[in-house]
Amino acid sequence: MTESPVLRLRGAAFTHPGGSGVSGLELDVSPGDAVALIGPNGAGKSTLLNGVLGLVPLTEGSMQIAGSGEHARNGMIGFLPQSTELDPDFPISLEQVVMQGRYRRLGLFRWPGRADRAAVRAALDAVGLGELAKRPFGELSGGQRQRGLLARALAAQPRLLLLDEPFNGLDQPNRDALIATIRTLKAQGVAVLVSTHDLELARVVCDRVVLVNGTQLAFGPVDDVLTLGNVQECFEGVEVEIDEHTLVVPGHEGH
Repeated sequence: MTESPVLRLRGAAFTHPGGSGVSGLELDVSPGDAVALIGPNGAGKSTLLNGVLGLVPLTEGSMQIAGSGEHARNGMIGFLPQSTELDPDFPISLEQVVMQGRYRRLGLFRWPGRADRAAVRAALDAVGLGELAKRPFGELSGGQRQRGLLARALAAQPRLLLLDEPFNGLDQPNRDALIATIRTLKAQGVAVLVSTHDLELARVVCDRVVLVNGTQLAFGPVDDVLTLGNVQECFEGVEVEIDEHTLVVPGHEGH
């Protein structure tokens, strides 16, 4: 029997107080399912992710998280943002950064216990950084810091993981490690929604794709959605190339 979606949007719109946003959202993200969220700069990808987190208001339609309404988001969602306010010069270890992912479970007045420390170790091992746990966060490479922040999101043991352009600026080894981590999470039943401008990534690691440009344009299996016509409509005004295997949007930087 197919499991119920972890995230379900029906006719949903998320709108900032200034009026910008994204609308017409009709999609499901199920356990073990990775969905790529693709669109040009300013298309509403980050708005959608922040809407799921409750940081941008739901102004139309409905959202269900794990079948229990939007309030079920607490403790169930891990998030890797595009950027972090964490100062790499701040004297804190990688392990301490990852422990931050347990704070919602800990509350204000409880020290980390055995289960919290085990969750941190498991999260670091999942991203291939277990041996660097005691290393100062600022001494890590950019790609390692990105993977460390992913481990922070995983330490909460989420059922739904939101990734906002996680591959920006990564070299090939860190990119490969992140892809391997996403595959492992899928196998463990975690639902993943990943915003990306990397169409090849969508083909490699995702099951379905949602195209957005202010509104949802398409949603479905990767091969059905990532057609030349659909991508040209989504990236209007940008030259799109296609060969037998790959769609290319030259010069696009995701935001």
